[in-house]
Amino acid sequence: MDLLRRHLLAGSAAGACLGLAGCASRPSGDTGPGDVLAESRGDTPVHQLRWLNRLSWGATPEVARQLASQGRSRWLAQQLKAQPGAPLPPEAQAQIDAMTITREPLVARVVALEAQRRAADALKDDEAKKAAQQAYQQELNRQGRESAQRFVLRALYSPQQVQEQMVWFWMNHFSLHLYKGNLRALIPDFEEQAVRPHVLGRFRELLGATVYHPAMLRYLDNEHNASGRLNENYARELMELHTLGVGGGYSQQDVQAMARVLSGLGVVNPPDAAPPQLPPALQGQYVRRGLFEFNPRRHDGSPQSLMGQPLPGQGLQRVEAALDRLARHPSTARFLARKLVLFWVSDKPSPDLVDKLARAFQRHDGDIAATLEVLFASPEFAASLGTLFRDPVHYVLAAVRLAYDGRVILNPNPVLNWINRLGEPLYGRSTPDGYPLESAAWSSAGQMSTRFEVARAIGSGPAGLFKTETQPVVEKPAFPQLSNALYHQGLAQSLGPRTRQALEQATSPQEWNTFLLSSPEFMNR
Repeated sequence: MDLLRRHLLAGSAAGACLGLAGCASRPSGDTGPGDVLAESRGDTPVHQLRWLNRLSWGATPEVARQLASQGRSRWLAQQLKAQPGAPLPPEAQAQIDAMTITREPLVARVVALEAQRRAADALKDDEAKKAAQQAYQQELNRQGRESAQRFVLRALYSPQQVQEQMVWFWMNHFSLHLYKGNLRALIPDFEEQAVRPHVLGRFRELLGATVYHPAMLRYLDNEHNASGRLNENYARELMELHTLGVGGGYSQQDVQAMARVLSGLGVVNPPDAAPPQLPPALQGQYVRRGLFEFNPRRHDGSPQSLMGQPLPGQGLQRVEAALDRLARHPSTARFLARKLVLFWVSDKPSPDLVDKLARAFQRHDGDIAATLEVLFASPEFAASLGTLFRDPVHYVLAAVRLAYDGRVILNPNPVLNWINRLGEPLYGRSTPDGYPLESAAWSSAGQMSTRFEVARAIGSGPAGLFKTETQPVVEKPAFPQLSNALYHQGLAQSLGPRTRQALEQATSPQEWNTFLLSSPEFMNR
């Protein structure tokens, strides 16, 4: 590994990325601006590989064969069709089917957890109480970890790669923090029921699904928002982070009005509680769906205006009217368009492309797939291929996909550990703004050094990916074969001279793998 260290310091393989700005912003390999524009026809192996790397969690030999067989137009059309239940390889699906979050519905899990918590708190013996409380936290941790494992398995092996990237995009947009309250039990259902079915559908439906989910209501404190005791937290984040954006044209008065509209939306607590006793006039307005509850006694029903216009209806009808207005506001279209460009094209969004996407978003009434179709067809998208810096989640998943192609890992935990080490743990953002999409957040010298360690772990052997409690010795092959058909048919041509020099001087296949996964070209998509 001394040779690799020298290359890092000298600026050969991963060392080229230690200069930070260059690695994140330039096309990889020897390609210059004129060559990128020439490749926009899509008739070169390098362009095809970069296109596939952008639209998937990472190119693999198998997906490259599918693309060659179907053709780009047909493959992309299939990617933009929402398929929440897209089939996975049997070995991956079996792991998901065995999870508690799959086998037990949300309400049953939360009821059982609440009973466990109450029983622990009621113990008189201090040591016994401490042990029981730790067991409760461990069960919450286990369910949260299952959600992350499920995400990894789907991202690695789902044929619907655009859809899986959009799951990540929207989970980051509607960001939740795993370690608040019992969110570790709620987040799996939030992703599965509120987000996943709508990631390529209409934004208005996605927004409504998140608003009524107990995970969001708990995370942003709306369960404490009641008439006479307003909590503005969710109302503010709903406008600032989820719809209109900073500078979207709303005022503090709008925040207060939205807080009143959202008052009474909360979480059933305890989860098996009987419905509240209400006056006859309010009983017909009460709504309970699973753990979601609308309590009209806690709702401020006074007339409200939002963005300069009165809101019609009462109770949940008024909530729906407010969400309609926010979802279809021009500021929302522009805010979301800019985030989509950040995620899919460049961390320096072209104003023209943002405007084009915002118009498409409004023209199609918030249809996400239709908006993406415009984005993927844009010349800006074609010219950007190979220049978008991979955040930690994209980097780790791309490396594992390339290393093992379609071979299903049996233990997702090493993947999660690598992502955690790189500072982007799933559901781990402590603030509701989500992880940053700009490359500057992920391209520090410390980040690059850690990526080298991750590259070495992946390139040198299975690293526990195929080891489970029931199958502790299944560790074949000894190390991944990255010098495969995909490498020779496209990846090799995209490499710059320093990376090629480093690869030529590698003293073992494992070192060669590490060089490739540490290269500046692999840092980009």
